[in-house]
Amino acid sequence: MIGIANGQGFWGDWLEAPVRLVEQGPIDYLALDYLAEITMSILQKQKEADPQLGYARDFPPLVARISPRIRERGIKVIANAGGVNPVACAREVVRLAPGLKVAVVLGDDVFARLDEFLAKGYELRDMDTGEPIAPIRDRILSANTYIGAFPLAEALGTGADVVIAGRSTDTALTLAPMVHAFGWQDSDFDKLAAGTIAGHIIECGAQSTGGNCQVDWQNIPDMANIGYPIVEAEADGSFCVTKHAGTGGRVSVHTVKEQLLYELGDPKNYITPDCIADFTSVRLEDAGPDRVRVSGIRGGKRPPSLKLSIAYANGWKAVGTLVYSWPQAIEKARAADTIVRQRLAGLGLQFDEIATEFLGWNACHGAAAPPNPDPPEIQVRIGVRGSDRKAVDRFTRELIPLVLNGPPGATGFGEGRPQAREIVAYWPALVPREEIATRVEVIE
Repeated sequence: MIGIANGQGFWGDWLEAPVRLVEQGPIDYLALDYLAEITMSILQKQKEADPQLGYARDFPPLVARISPRIRERGIKVIANAGGVNPVACAREVVRLAPGLKVAVVLGDDVFARLDEFLAKGYELRDMDTGEPIAPIRDRILSANTYIGAFPLAEALGTGADVVIAGRSTDTALTLAPMVHAFGWQDSDFDKLAAGTIAGHIIECGAQSTGGNCQVDWQNIPDMANIGYPIVEAEADGSFCVTKHAGTGGRVSVHTVKEQLLYELGDPKNYITPDCIADFTSVRLEDAGPDRVRVSGIRGGKRPPSLKLSIAYANGWKAVGTLVYSWPQAIEKARAADTIVRQRLAGLGLQFDEIATEFLGWNACHGAAAPPNPDPPEIQVRIGVRGSDRKAVDRFTRELIPLVLNGPPGATGFGEGRPQAREIVAYWPALVPREEIATRVEVIE
């Protein structure tokens, strides 16, 4: 059996979680998931500004902080913190935590190969809309292939203390230690599917140990010290989901079920670079306090194509807010929205979209929200998006004047006018698997 913990569900997750995981009990592997689709384009811009950046900068100081425990307990760290510059990330780890062996997995970044793919006849159409990529080609900011667990397992095979990847799948961070430790082959589809589902359960960190839980959330114990999830995996593909004893939160069949449904499309056909997992085959059972046993998982062969995560510039946006107080808070907020829209129209400004929300009224649930005819306060949030940055920037000057020339009782304007920000859009596409060759390098 091996113990695989996940201490980061996204870049910005609780900094203390990975530290507590290595200090509060035994684990063999610590997985840290930093990347999302939007993150890659942000990192690409950082790298363009400074060739030494382009990775999750929280990661190297964290590794330095936990390096004594890594050495003492033989814990292996595996993370996709490399972003678009895994080598620079690894070098910073080596600098801050000398003596650790660090391996990087390369080959997912195909930004420089897009024209090559198009020349070969790969259309790179949007998987959701079927649209051709040509209209956005000159606005692409980053392009990365989702890689699976086997390149990460190869990196673990170097004896590295720390493995750093770029755009690996979230589930691969958990599956890779199983492939490495148990010697699973790329044809062991049921086992690979089990490891994939194990990774899916813990990839969002504490979301599987009571965080963001919809049922009985008021009675989940000691949320301030919530324990992050650990998978205790067996060579046959079965595993238990748990957390360190004495930590807050809860692991139950219900919390695991909630996480199983996270970002789930066709439950019988969950596609990854390593296999297809059948979520309808999952069997859950209570195995004791804060322990859920998972078994029975079935899988199918891996797909012939790999998914590309492409980010591109898609115009500009700005969002501003004001708060209106009782009485007639909702009437004031609606009047403010009407005034802003009239003034924008009077200026002749054109936008792709103008959107308004009334927080405290119906922003989350719309018409399904319970009636509240006289709320104590309302936050009106107005946003615009469009291709003309000048128009978007002009909008940012239209909200704050309402404090004195609009409805009474406005507050919440201490930060001044909002800023125009570039919109980064997501373009999912497919490329044949044989086009992607990964490699492992050890950074000294």
